This record gives sequence, structure tokens and C-alpha cells, in this order.
Amino acid sequence: MNGANMTAEPTAVPGRRGLRAWIVYSFLALSVACVAAAFLMPVKKRERTPPTQDIVPESYFDAPQFSLQERNGGEVRTEDLEGKVWIASFVFTRCTMGCPAVTTTMQTLQKELNLAEFDDLRLVTFTVDPENDTLDALKKYADIYKAHETRWLFLTGKEKIVRPLLQKGFKITANKRDNPKPGDEFDHSTKLFIIDKKGRVRGTFDGMQGEHDTDGERYRAGLVRLKESVEVLRKE
Repeated sequence: MNGANMTAEPTAVPGRRGLRAWIVYSFLALSVACVAAAFLMPVKKRERTPPTQDIVPESYFDAPQFSLQERNGGEVRTEDLEGKVWIASFVFTRCTMGCPAVTTTMQTLQKELNLAEFDDLRLVTFTVDPENDTLDALKKYADIYKAHETRWLFLTGKEKIVRPLLQKGFKITANKRDNPKPGDEFDHSTKLFIIDKKGRVRGTFDGMQGEHDTDGERYRAGLVRLKESVEVLRKE
């Protein structure tokens, strides 16, 4: 065996130009296949999600029984609201947070539902601060919002009666805050409740625009449904 050097032949490697062309052709082929598939696939019709219904065929629960004082000095009992559709709100007169917005919504409903024209319709505002919301305080508050004298009711009573009525009867939050700021003494619901002629809670709606409802669409849509619900329940 002689000492001649043996050298292996190099493997053929495609040039840069050929490799680039191969990549381009591959992408073009893939793009054409995707476009063709898009045209050949059946188009599925987009279905609209039905809006959430706040009113239901059956009651959520029976509204609680109560006997409270109205701002004009009279007594209002649950029985007095039988045969009437009523909308309930929960505020306190010293409130500077959500209450003004909720009561403004009630004022809007008073106008748009033509409250003065219908004896089978009531607005009912319950105070969450009965210790401070005297009849005089409630009357002054009602006057600010030009509340109807007999068809928009403002109710209060003894603390030991009102607190359980709200928390257990209506099942809402109505708690005193620890070390609160003036005007924000209570953590309470800003919902509106709609109650039918038989005293059954039939729906809840936003009483004000929520912080996550940036454009107010949910709030406005809720008011439309609320007014529609009133018309339905008045005919039952």
C-alpha cells in the first residue's frame, strides 16, 4: 500500500439562490392552498347571542312583608302594593356616591313610565340609613327629585326592622362601613328590583352606570328592558 493521500469528495449543497427560490415557492404553494381552502369551506352563519333577560316567567322570590312609614307620615304595608307593579330602589339621603345616580334613574322612570297616569304602578325607595333618614329628611330628598306625592314612596322605620328587611327580605347588601368617609357610610346595592302585582320579585336591573360599563350601553339597555317588563307585568 502506497502513502498516497485519499481525499473524500464533498457533498453537493444547493447554492443560496436555489435555496431562496425553494423557500419562496414553498410559501406561495402554502398560500394558494389556504386561499383555496377558505373558498371551498362552507361559510357558517354567525348567530347573534340573545340578550340576557332580566324578567323571567317565574318569580325569583316573594318580596318581603313590611310595614313602614312613608315620608308624608302615613303607613305603607306590603298589602298596599298588591295589584300594583312596583320598582324598588335602596339609598340614603346623605349619600354622595351612587345614590344620586340611582335616584336620578328613578326620576327618569317616573317621567318615561308616565307614573302619574297609572294607579297600578309605583316607585318605592327604601332608606338603608333609618337612624338618620327621618320623615323630614326623606321629604326634603323627595322634593329635590320632584317625586310624585303618592305614587313614588319613600320608606323608613326602626333600624331593627329595616336592616333585616333589606338584608334577609330583599337579599341585598346594606352594611355600615368601618371608618367611612362622609357620604359613603353604607355599602349597599344600587340595583333596581321590579315586583309584580302578586308581590313577587321578577327581575333586577342596574340603577346606575357601572364602572366597567364605560360607554353606558349595559345600563341603557337595562332601562329599556325594565320599561318593557313593566308593560308586560301590568297586563298580567
